[in-house]
This record gives sequence, C-alpha cells and structure tokens, in this order.
Amino acid sequence: MSRKFCVGGNWKMNGDKRAIAEICKNLSGAKLNENTEIILGCPFVYINYAREMFPCKFHIAGQNCYKVAKGAFTGEISPAMLKDVGASWVIIGHSERRHVFNESDELIAEKAAHALAEGLSVIACIGEKLDEREANKTEQVVACQMAAFAKTIKDWSKVVVAYEPVWAIGTGKTATPQQAQDVHAFLRKWLTENVSKKVADSLRIQYGGSVTAANCKELAAKPDIDGFLVGGASLKPEFIDIINARQ
Repeated sequence: MSRKFCVGGNWKMNGDKRAIAEICKNLSGAKLNENTEIILGCPFVYINYAREMFPCKFHIAGQNCYKVAKGAFTGEISPAMLKDVGASWVIIGHSERRHVFNESDELIAEKAAHALAEGLSVIACIGEKLDEREANKTEQVVACQMAAFAKTIKDWSKVVVAYEPVWAIGTGKTATPQQAQDVHAFLRKWLTENVSKKVADSLRIQYGGSVTAANCKELAAKPDIDGFLVGGASLKPEFIDIINARQ
C-alpha cells in the first residue's frame, strides 16, 4: 500500500511574527515535492497568523490540546478552539509533554481521541528515553504507548504516528537509519497483532530526532519510514531539503 510521505515541522516555543513571515517566504518560494504532505506545528498564539499567511497546501497544527471541549481548565486549549483559528492538525504526546510536563500515556490517549472526535487530524508521538534504550526496553516502551492510543482510537485514518527516541531529540544524536527502521517495523508488527493488518499497512509512521538535511535521504529510503517530525531544523532553510527527502 502506498503511504503518502508526511513531514511535520514542530516549531516548539520558538518564533515571532517576523520569523514566521520569513519561514513562509522561504517555503512558499521553494520547489517542494508535491507528493509530500506538510504540517507546521505552530505556537498557539500565532496559529491564526500562520494560517492566513501560508498557502493552503501547508497544514497548520497546534502543538497540544486538552481532552474536553471547554470548561474551567485555566491555560488549556481545546480542539474546537484550534479549529476555530485555522488549525487542522494537532501534535499529541510529544516527549516534552510527557517528560517535562509529566503527561501520562492515558491522558495523552484521551486527548488524541477527543481531538479526532472534534475533526482534527493527529500526530501521535511515542518514543523511549536513553536509559530505556540501553536497558533494551525500546519495544516494551513504545508498545505500552501504542496500547494506550489503541484503547481510545477506533479510526486511525486521520492519525500519523511519530516515533521519536527521546535521546535523539535536540541532542544532535540520531538513531541510525537501521535503528529507526527496526522500531518502525516493530510498530507495524504490533499494529498487525493488536489493531489490524489494514491499519498496520496504511498508517504513516514518521521518524523524529535530530533529522537534518544531511541524514534525511538515508532515513527516507527505509521502507517503513513515512516521513519526519522535525524540531529545530524546521525553523531553518534546510527544512526544504528535508521536505524533499524522497526526491
């Protein structure tokens, strides 16, 4: 089954109007692979600005949301609010949400299910820490994270999974293409056994973790890597090369 290559840029807590305008100018003026879906994870306060500025072929994503539509949850954002200001995607369960803000697998899965029910598409993030990798627990960790999602998600057609080994995010360390491929292949096997063969074959699985223009082509050549979720490099001109990794 052909899976459309999908590249997400997660700007994290970076940027201002001037920087976003410059990113827009760079991306809009570049020759980009038309067979690659592009999603830009924007800070909440700039989503409306980004949506008005970027051509419609660029999808705008929130970087998080809460699990209910409204209420007394000071500081939180609902999927309905994201949609109202122009976002069509949301990133859920990024390692910084899990490990800096201590969000549990269960909360993350509830948030993903609510976002899907409200009509957003979801980038669902998973990944192991360095001590878990060194203890040979990578498969156990990502299986637990996937199992939480599988309890709440019934329709996977609007979900992209992003495998991001935590030890490779922003560290300059990257999983080797074969290490990444091995985990992606394990995830498809897990999906076949625990969800369905159809979902295992059709679900797009991105790799994230210090993806750069220098390593993206080798990663993109692996059969089970369907795109990238890119942090720091998505703020730089080299993001164009990453989007075009399959060319």
